[in-house]
Amino acid sequence: MTIVPGEANEGVPGAGRLGIGRTYHWRASAERVDMAMAQPAPVPLDLPTAPQAVTIDLLRTAIIVVDMQNDFCAAGGWVDHLGADFTPDRAPIAPLQRLLPPLRAAGVPVIWVNWGNRPDLANMPPNQIHLYKPTGTGIGLSDPLPGHGAKVLEKDSWAAAVVDELAPEPADIRVDKYRISGFWDTPLDSILRNLGTRTVLFAGVNTDQCVLHSLTDANFLGYGCILVEDCCATTSPAFCTEATVWNVKKCFGFVTGSEAILEALAGRAA
Repeated sequence: MTIVPGEANEGVPGAGRLGIGRTYHWRASAERVDMAMAQPAPVPLDLPTAPQAVTIDLLRTAIIVVDMQNDFCAAGGWVDHLGADFTPDRAPIAPLQRLLPPLRAAGVPVIWVNWGNRPDLANMPPNQIHLYKPTGTGIGLSDPLPGHGAKVLEKDSWAAAVVDELAPEPADIRVDKYRISGFWDTPLDSILRNLGTRTVLFAGVNTDQCVLHSLTDANFLGYGCILVEDCCATTSPAFCTEATVWNVKKCFGFVTGSEAILEALAGRAA
């Protein structure tokens, strides 16, 4: 995670620093614990979004990329095994390849939220297992895929790994999820709060499922939410995306595109 120039450099990890946040942490010594960190000035970025334009603070913004993993987006993954067309879920790869490096350079944390179950499925109730094995037979959660044996959506399995084209950087943050929402029973909210995040950009798959419900939970928790439309995709019918975008603009946040963010970042750099 890059620290942007200016007052935020006070937050560079080092001796006596407690916490990962760029906008909030403590300083400790043998004699004193300082909880009164001076707040760094905002780093504003104007974005053209719908239904209104917004100004975000790059120091207090993160991007969450949901489920860009082999089971959903790659040949030989679970969706491919089911005989469905997984290629629509690959649409975000190219725009994310262009967007993530400038965001990292601007100090915006990249958080990968991937479905990654425990091997024993001990925290998965029957209704969630049914979602992936509706008839009780076939290949479902943690079952090995034919051919290469990768276990469906299991943590540390090839099936649950981020696609090769979007390999996370070492400083990126990874969070395993176990439901449609990335916030349910995960440390995602705690991580965002410890980072000092107030605005979240959302990307990934599927637009109308895991992306939407992670975004709505973020909205309910008080975060400003921006859906990066071309960095999201779904294998659902087109009307599902239309309804999602409409509902985000109506109820849950704002919608923009990756090119608008890139242009705003380039303009700020200039």
